Amino acid sequence: MLDMKGKKIRKSKENRPKKGKTPYDWKTFFQRGLRLILVSGSALLIVSGGFFAVRMLFESGYFGVEKIRIMNLKRLSSEEIVAESDIRGGDNIFNLNLEQIGKKIEENPWVARAEIERIFPREVVIRITEREARAIINLDYLYYVDIHGEIFKSLSVDSRLDYPVITGLNRDYFLNQQEKAEALLVKAVGLLDLLALNTVFTVDQISEIHIDIKKGFVLTTNQSGVPVLLGHDNFRQKLARLEKIYEDIKPDLASLLGIDLNVADRVIVKLDRKIT
Repeated sequence: MLDMKGKKIRKSKENRPKKGKTPYDWKTFFQRGLRLILVSGSALLIVSGGFFAVRMLFESGYFGVEKIRIMNLKRLSSEEIVAESDIRGGDNIFNLNLEQIGKKIEENPWVARAEIERIFPREVVIRITEREARAIINLDYLYYVDIHGEIFKSLSVDSRLDYPVITGLNRDYFLNQQEKAEALLVKAVGLLDLLALNTVFTVDQISEIHIDIKKGFVLTTNQSGVPVLLGHDNFRQKLARLEKIYEDIKPDLASLLGIDLNVADRVIVKLDRKIT
């Protein structure tokens, strides 16, 4: 605003309208705070109640083991596996250390693998993979050899003996030439696998596989103990040649000194002249 002389007139602060302060709504504040406390308290009560409910459920025995199911057994019994698992009826299913239980069961030499599973609410399933004996090896003591060529158990008084015996490898050779010895053992088991495919000259026709480090593998027939020379390789072809004629020479095994399969495309039969 200008005065009569054209100068700007400043308004006095006293003339300006004063802004009034809005009073704080304490009632609304306390209502909201109370509502927040009630909601938080309710949530805490629900969580605490749930926790105690779950705890009571755990302690009530609802998850106590009632059934242990053993699968895939052939040689072993369910009672053996349950005893070795150390699982007892009533044990809380959540407290079971499945890995440790599996390791305990696998201490049994006949168990190659044990898989443990919880079936809620009260069942445990144990799946067993058993070792399958394929041969016996003589290393000062007699041991079983499985289908993978692994030595896994010494024989006891009541052990089955109706398996081919692998000879020629001694304990010192295993200690000093472990890799070579294991490779030869795997090769011997592979030879047994090939014999299992035959229909005439089969695993049942032999009693022994002898491993000669220099000369190779020699089979010994059950009947008359005739050696069959195989050498170091080409077992499939060599056994196929013998398979074709074995039915014909089987009646005369008692008069044979040996059968040599190392000559290509031939089966050389050595006669015992003393008998003939």
